[in-house]
Amino acid sequence: MSLAQGPHSLQALKARYGERHRWLLLLSVMLGSMAAVMSSTIMNVAIPDMSQHFTLGQSRVQWVTSGFMVAMTVSMLTTPWLLSRYGYRRVYEVCMWLLLGGGVVGGFANDFPLVMAARVAEGLAAGVVQPIPAIIILRAFAPEEQGRASGLFGMGVVLAPALGPSIGGVLVDVFGWRSIFFMVVPLAMVALWLSRRYVPTSAPGGVQADAGSPGLDWIGLALASVSTLMLLNGLVQLRGDDDTVAVVLLALAGVGMAVFVAWQRHLLQPGRRARRHASRSASGQPPRGPLMNLRVFGHRNFAMGSLVSFTYGIALFGSTYLLPVYMQMGLGLSPSYIGAALLPAGILLAVTIAVVGRLSNRFPPAYWVSWGLAMLALSFALMPLVHPAAGLALLWILVILGRIGLGFILPSLNLGALRGLPKDLIPQASSVIGFVRMLGGAAGVSICAIVLEWRLAAQAASSPLSRGLGLRAFNETFVFLAVITALALLAAWKMGDAGAAPHKE
Repeated sequence: MSLAQGPHSLQALKARYGERHRWLLLLSVMLGSMAAVMSSTIMNVAIPDMSQHFTLGQSRVQWVTSGFMVAMTVSMLTTPWLLSRYGYRRVYEVCMWLLLGGGVVGGFANDFPLVMAARVAEGLAAGVVQPIPAIIILRAFAPEEQGRASGLFGMGVVLAPALGPSIGGVLVDVFGWRSIFFMVVPLAMVALWLSRRYVPTSAPGGVQADAGSPGLDWIGLALASVSTLMLLNGLVQLRGDDDTVAVVLLALAGVGMAVFVAWQRHLLQPGRRARRHASRSASGQPPRGPLMNLRVFGHRNFAMGSLVSFTYGIALFGSTYLLPVYMQMGLGLSPSYIGAALLPAGILLAVTIAVVGRLSNRFPPAYWVSWGLAMLALSFALMPLVHPAAGLALLWILVILGRIGLGFILPSLNLGALRGLPKDLIPQASSVIGFVRMLGGAAGVSICAIVLEWRLAAQAASSPLSRGLGLRAFNETFVFLAVITALALLAAWKMGDAGAAPHKE
């Protein structure tokens, strides 16, 4: 029996579960995405405890997070190839086993290199999983259902980082850093069980997965990996004393990205592609396709959506790093108080996503994205008005305003960027926009830290005896984030109405 006609093909699962199958499929990948997102956001609370356990410096232990981010960012680009070669079910299950194995191995590890290996494995799995839900939403749901599906999925995924740090802080205090690794295990186990029931063996579009499909672009993957690693390392070095190393690394990252783009353009040229495919077929090797199909940037909505996604990634991840540090160092609040205070805002964010998802069909996605960016920028811009002597009510109002803004953006950005694309480009586009967002996010943390340290040093040099310098430096960093977020509005306005979405299969 062929794969396309097997008991777990898309056609067979639709026949078995009827119209509700698409919602059961969305629930399955949502839990896997929650496991992936939780593993990416919760580790920060365990860094100090882990540093003490392994007697390592903070900068070296920080690679537990940085290594995960690099692996996750780059592996997103492999999702379209993996899905076409092996199908949804096999790819998704392998990713869940990697997350599960990474959690168990990392939790029991007694050597730091083993901890790093577990985190990189988790990062690889998290990166491959994250583009899959957007592909499913655009392919399995009718246009009028896509907003609701995106809102439901976004609500579930946002709850993981909203609840994770608060629960994780308690676990670290009671059981130590190892408990953080084990948090992902139950979610991964449930996701594996659901995948055996509802995730099809088919490739995107419901077609049979093809082991003879174009081979993976290993050269492109190596270029993207090395360039991303040098970019993040260069940004970290900017925070140190050796600016020369930082400049060299950033320059090499820029050259690497330029070579990557040139290589992808080369692979897309029709004449050379035909000759290359003929040559590899004659030698018994499968043909090789580009890792990133640059044709997606020929669609204005996607190109503008990618710009929004990159700047949004900087603002989101940068503020996720900056806000707790500001509350602790600038305002003198305790970590437990910060975790408890941010929890309601995280839950409100999840609720906002669900509501906006249901209402998203009433206006174009660019409308919701623009309003969300405006609220997020405003929440950053008004942070200088917060002062401990005047109470913290304004702080919580601004935090809630920013989270509502995020709730407007999250369910709408992917829909606005991917709608109107040819069906064959949707898997590529979903992985590319995820890569761009994570690249902005990975850079955003370092950029915010660099701006904060620069302003602290500049103000200390100009007014060494002045009080409140730390608070001023934080305020200026928030203004910087407000400007970055406001710039994303220019791209959001140009997204426009993407027109009709792809029809349901």
